[in-house]
Amino acid sequence: MKTLVFTQIEDTIKTLDVASISPQRKDVLQPLINFIQEKVDKKEAVLLNFICTHNSRRSHLSQIWAQVMGAYFDIQKVFTYSGGTEATAMFPKVGETLSAQGLEIIPLSDGNNPVYAVKYAENAHPIVAFSKTYDHAFNPTSNFAAVMTCSQADAGCPFIAGTEKRIPITYDDPKAFDGTPQQAEKYKERSLHIATELFYVFSKISK
Repeated sequence: MKTLVFTQIEDTIKTLDVASISPQRKDVLQPLINFIQEKVDKKEAVLLNFICTHNSRRSHLSQIWAQVMGAYFDIQKVFTYSGGTEATAMFPKVGETLSAQGLEIIPLSDGNNPVYAVKYAENAHPIVAFSKTYDHAFNPTSNFAAVMTCSQADAGCPFIAGTEKRIPITYDDPKAFDGTPQQAEKYKERSLHIATELFYVFSKISK
């Protein structure tokens, strides 16, 4: 049965402008399309681990939007994860931004590294979001693609055990605008940028 994402998420998706993706950027995204297509063709699980330095912003946005787009395009057996070269905490503005774009962010624990359930559909398991290292027990140990979402993590992780493919798809860090009047707008902009590119990626998958 197709997973129906929340109506407000659908509304957000309808605003995404795939035409804004340059040919050069499409070349960057192509290895991820190839990895997903290969797994779909073999009817294998699509395991994607999005990795950034602190697992606090870009890697969470990428993990969550990838799971949403897998459901939106009805691609089966998509399982997304995230991790960092060190664990910190999911930055609160990430949850606020995603909530405004239609996702339901449910705090499960507090403390220095809170755990959240992220719901995107009524009939799907929520994404469990918290900051962790990329090799944390919560994440896959083999047959996954390591998608490097920041250049620092890509340079700092020359080897990731168990990965089947390493794919650098880097994004500018919205952290640069923390505490400024542009903060909310820049987090919204980065989230939609990531959503747009992942919409494009999953739109290219033949079932």
